[in-house]
Amino acid sequence: MSFRLSSLVARSLIRPARISPTSSSTFTAVASSAAAPAIVASHFTRRAYSTEPPAAGEKGAAAEAEQTPAEKAGEATTAEAAPAADAHAAALKEKDQQIAALQDSYRRALADAENVRQRARKEVADTKDFAITKFAKDLLSVADVLDLALKAVPEAERGANSSNPHLRDLYTGVDMTRSNLLSTFKRFNIEAYSPLDEVFDPKFHEALFQAPIPGKTPGTVFDVAKSGYKLGDRCLRPAQVGVVQDAS
Repeated sequence: MSFRLSSLVARSLIRPARISPTSSSTFTAVASSAAAPAIVASHFTRRAYSTEPPAAGEKGAAAEAEQTPAEKAGEATTAEAAPAADAHAAALKEKDQQIAALQDSYRRALADAENVRQRARKEVADTKDFAITKFAKDLLSVADVLDLALKAVPEAERGANSSNPHLRDLYTGVDMTRSNLLSTFKRFNIEAYSPLDEVFDPKFHEALFQAPIPGKTPGTVFDVAKSGYKLGDRCLRPAQVGVVQDAS
């Protein structure tokens, strides 16, 4: 009897999960017998469930074990989509920078083209306005000679009371020629100017000499040897003048 009990107890310890309902009476007998209380108690103590809360690692493992394959696939897809989204955002940013650079280049090209058109229009206008510059400069000497001829006739011989009617008529003809020439100059935007008593301007005046003149402001023009001429707003020939010198 004792040998049979020992065999049953050993079999129950080695294979606890295979206890069949038919051996329940035998197991009851073993539990009620006084020979194996410690062995049975130790057996049930090993299979008792713990009441302590699981650790953090155990919780994570349990959560991972409870996840379905679909959830795991979704997490994997999300993890793969994050770098792809970052790469897409970087590509869009790079494209935006390229577009901004192209727009800036386009605007600069338009501005350069407009500047070229404006310069071309100005060059055409200048060519039209100043095409006669060389020809006009050659005619200025004619006007200078006529001025000298008029100044050579005395004041007494220029009027109706002149004692020499031939000289008077010559003076009148030269004066009319000069007036006609100046009118022609004006039609082509050429004008004469005499800067007497004006402040000396090196752009339009050429100083031939200086002299201290009492009652005159230093730096002003007190004598005009030759009149100056302008073509539009451009100096065609500067006036040849004498300038008041500072006596101090």
